[in-house]
Amino acid sequence: MSIESLIVYFDYKSPYAYLAKDDARGLAASFGLPLDWRPYTLEIPQFLGAVETRNPHQWRRVKYSYMDARRIANERGLIVYGPKKIFDSRLSHIGALYAAAEGVFDAYHDQVFARFFKRDLDIEDEDALIAVLESCGAANPSGFPDYAAGKGAGQYRQILAEAENLGVFGVPTFVVGEEIFWG
Repeated sequence: MSIESLIVYFDYKSPYAYLAKDDARGLAASFGLPLDWRPYTLEIPQFLGAVETRNPHQWRRVKYSYMDARRIANERGLIVYGPKKIFDSRLSHIGALYAAAEGVFDAYHDQVFARFFKRDLDIEDEDALIAVLESCGAANPSGFPDYAAGKGAGQYRQILAEAENLGVFGVPTFVVGEEIFWG
């Protein structure tokens, strides 16, 4: 079997996907594979409960996850603050698709992750995402809203459907050939 790329599913609100970003790049480089980054929006309330209805067990899981992520981030000189709410990352994910089309994916990807976990970027704010695209050197950042409402939304839905068919359930998820690896 020939492996053409390393597929990596990510969500900008996942600290573990953020921490796996550079390792994924290293892994792909070590095998001479191109990286195929694909957004996958986690529905946090489905597995960790809605903030207002979480039980003590769910709160322990959330607190531990951020403590663990901060531990790893500190070793790497990164900042990981827990968000103040459960964000809907769909728009930022469509922004990633647009950034790829504009040839600035890596810069966008790095900036969105880093700024989100510093609480310096609202990933639901279209104007903020346009500013990120602009700062990354996108040729037409003002074209993002139309893309997000049209072609980008369709592409995003297609990627999610493919992920579900593959069995993706969380991030980061790596797809190598026919196999998926989570975490």
